[in-house]
Amino acid sequence: MAGEDTRTSKPGRKRLVLTISVLISFIIGLPICLKSTEVYRAHLPFDGIDSLAKSLKSEPVVLPCLFDIILLQLNFKSDDDSVVKQHLERIRGLISSEVQNWINKDGVDLVGCGNNYVVTVSLDSRVKCLRTGAIEGHWPCGLTDYLSSSIKDLSDDILVDELLHSYSPHDSDANGGRYTILVTGERNGDKHSHRTVIGKHRHAWIHGGFSDSVVPLIGEVVVKYFIGGGIAVSRRGQGFGTTDEKGEAMPLAADGTATLSFSLLNAEPADWIYDWDFEKLENRFLSPLVETLSPIATLAVESQVLYHTPKAAHSHWDQNSASYLFHLKDLPFFVNSNEWHLDTSVAAAGRSKILHFAIYIPSAVECPLRLKLPNGQLSPTNGFTSPGWGGIIVLNPSSCLSSIGISKPKRHTFSEEEFEPVMQVVVGQIRTLLGLPPTAPQDTSMHISTVLASETGFSKWELDVLLRRRVVADVASCSLTLSSLSRLVQSLPSMVIMDEIGDQVHLSLEAASMARSNSFVGMYFAAAEYARRARAWAEEAFFQPSIMSLLYFPTEHHFAIYTVSKFLHHSNQ
Repeated sequence: MAGEDTRTSKPGRKRLVLTISVLISFIIGLPICLKSTEVYRAHLPFDGIDSLAKSLKSEPVVLPCLFDIILLQLNFKSDDDSVVKQHLERIRGLISSEVQNWINKDGVDLVGCGNNYVVTVSLDSRVKCLRTGAIEGHWPCGLTDYLSSSIKDLSDDILVDELLHSYSPHDSDANGGRYTILVTGERNGDKHSHRTVIGKHRHAWIHGGFSDSVVPLIGEVVVKYFIGGGIAVSRRGQGFGTTDEKGEAMPLAADGTATLSFSLLNAEPADWIYDWDFEKLENRFLSPLVETLSPIATLAVESQVLYHTPKAAHSHWDQNSASYLFHLKDLPFFVNSNEWHLDTSVAAAGRSKILHFAIYIPSAVECPLRLKLPNGQLSPTNGFTSPGWGGIIVLNPSSCLSSIGISKPKRHTFSEEEFEPVMQVVVGQIRTLLGLPPTAPQDTSMHISTVLASETGFSKWELDVLLRRRVVADVASCSLTLSSLSRLVQSLPSMVIMDEIGDQVHLSLEAASMARSNSFVGMYFAAAEYARRARAWAEEAFFQPSIMSLLYFPTEHHFAIYTVSKFLHHSNQ
């Protein structure tokens, strides 16, 4: 019995073997455990994201603006071309200084163009053709002869605009940013009288001959109109139509799309019922507008007719105007969200953008209904806009009082001629929503007028202004979104990053780089397209569904799962 209890090995050896085996198992199993619990994280170019943000701060995105000043007559008597060139160079210096003064004196917000502009001055008379400024693509000589042979009276602004457009060698849609200011001879024998016209393409002309007193007028045309879009000069960040760094001034989705939703609202069908053949109206008025704005935004159009849609705001009878009035303070309560079912579009889901345009037909008991402005005058358009939402137009029937008490309501379908004034107001509201004045800008005090782009409502130089803003806003928004994504990913090391997100980030950075490259060489349309893609890819990466649906497990959670389960296993034994 005693022999059975005799120890055959040294004390502690078995315990040592068990300890070592457990330690070896732990050392071998730890990498396996960590590998099995690690999350997949696609590589993100954090350095590229930081580099984009730094480059935008040190070298903001700008698109160059080139201004060709062409003098058809110069009151400078000299046959020496070198002397005339020196005089033209002096004029160019005066105009450049005047433009810079306009920029500096009021801090004009020149989004997208900045100080990246060049001024050239040319003399194109019948006897001389001289130029200053080393810019390629000068206008060919002979403009004076071309105009004199094509038109007898330069007061026909529409014809002059089309002649300049046809003569211009660089009036291409794909390469905006180059503008021409033509200074003609004296007008009506009055050397101090000038009339300025801004065309619907990229040209302006000044009647009255050139003198040093015309230089401030040229500076105003350059800065206020061709660069600023006809918006009143204002301090940086405080002017009408300025955009912030994310571009919220344009009510568009991240990919540059928007849906124009038109609603015809019959407040009381018992009085009258209005309808439309919207397909015809769309082909006549909206299709050209959508095509013109395609470089700025991709627009879709939809329509609906609603009934029993009273407004929420109250109106009161005004004896002087013989109409029911509502005021600006009533506008926030005009839309009746309980009765106006406007958000029925399939585009209402997700991150799409819808711009509503409601044509409101008032009931007979408050007809005619008119908007009174703060200055006491009645609104000529009888409509208003809501930033980021759309616009409303109150359309009074032609016979307001004759339908009261009629048992059977009158039915009326809008004709194209009847709807044309409504569409003119709608175009003005779209211009306002995009950050332009509601109508073509002009300055009667300075005798500055504009040629109206009647078919579309937007001049080419106005589209250039919108393109510059879009490029700057989209690239800035892309950088901000990618920087936010970078900080989010680096702060959550256990977040799963799929390959799709990495691909989208790379595509966004490549598009942003291409947008910057095209903007610096003046390729407006290409820069706008790449900028749109950059912002769209950045938004897609940030709002990727795989990120939103994944669970985040902190380190403490992993530790608790494996340690607690181990203790429970031993306690059960």
